[in-house]
Order: sequence, then C-alpha cells, then structure tokens
Amino acid sequence: MSKQPRWTQTWLGGVRSAGVDLGYPGERLGFPEEGKGAVAGFGRRLAALLIDWMICTWAIAQGIFRVSTYDAAWVGLLIFAVENLLLVGTIGMTFGMRLMNIRVAALDGGGPRLVPVIVRTILLCLALPALLLDRDRRGLHDRVSNTVVLRA
Repeated sequence: MSKQPRWTQTWLGGVRSAGVDLGYPGERLGFPEEGKGAVAGFGRRLAALLIDWMICTWAIAQGIFRVSTYDAAWVGLLIFAVENLLLVGTIGMTFGMRLMNIRVAALDGGGPRLVPVIVRTILLCLALPALLLDRDRRGLHDRVSNTVVLRA
C-alpha cells in the first residue's frame, strides 16, 4: 500500500492534511507567529466585526438617529462604512478592533494608506470578500487593498 494520501483527503481536508507544511499564517509576509504583530485569528476578527455592527446599527442608527428597525440595516451599513473609513484611515482600528486588540496595517507593518482603506471598506461592506480567506488569514478585501489584520 502506498503512503500517498487519497485524493479525497487533500480535497476535503486541504493540503495540510496531505502533510504539506505551509508554515504559520503570516510567515511568508514576515510577521511573527505569536504575540504583538502576529496575524489576527478569525475569532478576534469576527468578534470585532460583530461589536462594530452592533454599535453602528443599535447604538447609533436606532439609539441616536431613531431609524426604524426596517431601515436600520441600511443606515447601519452606511454608518459602519463611515466608521471604518474614519477610524481605520486615521488610527488603524475601529472600536471593535480596539476591544479585541487587533489593528489593520499595510504589508510593511505601518498604518494603512487612504486609498487602500477606501477600497477595503467598500469590499468589507459587500461581506463576501471578507469571508474568502487565504492561508495568511487575509480576506479578499485585505488582499486587494494590500493590508493585513494584526494583533495590536
């Protein structure tokens, strides 16, 4: 019997299940494996997104602007986009990211530039690009804008 994995093992489990070592997320980008400056995990990113979404829809759209429940989703999305543009563009993180101790950075580790933040925000508001992650845990919106989400 050969030691080669069955084709279904690599298809269902990915190349890691076939024994291929891809390194840790962010290794090929030059970021550390753990601690400050490491690529943020999916759980932290999702938690930050949910916190920001609740702030934008419930606290701001419904609480401050008194938008109806029906319109709160669209108004909340607009507020979410403005929040991302302003906060990620200036300090590199939103309220939710701050609570989860993560930040958006350019690939060189510095703060993101304005045009990439605009592109990233538009794609993030479409939702689907944020769900398509690569082996470095970068969503499609991060890849297009040449950014990465790191632990702060």
